[in-house]
Amino acid sequence: MSSTKFATGILLGAAAGAVLGILFAPDKGSETRKAISKKSTDLKNAFKGKMNDLVDDLASQFEDVKTGAEKLAESGKEKVASMRGEAKQSLS
Repeated sequence: MSSTKFATGILLGAAAGAVLGILFAPDKGSETRKAISKKSTDLKNAFKGKMNDLVDDLASQFEDVKTGAEKLAESGKEKVASMRGEAKQSLS
C-alpha cells in the first residue's frame, strides 16, 4: 500500500469520524453549529496567519537573493574594469 493511499485513508477516516461525532453529539443543534462556526473561523485565521508567514518568508528570501545578485553583478563589473585596465597597461 502506498503512503499516499494510506494518508488519504487516514484523512477520510478522520473526516467520517468528525461527521459522526457531530451527528451523535449530546449538545443541542444550536450549540453544535456555534462550535463548528467557531472552529472554522479559528482554522481560517490560522490558515491566513500561516500564509502571511509564508509570503513574508518568501519575500525575505527574494530580497536576499536580489541583494546577492546585485553584489555579484557589481563584483563582475569591477573585475571586467580591472582586466581592461591591465590589458591597456600591457599594450602600452
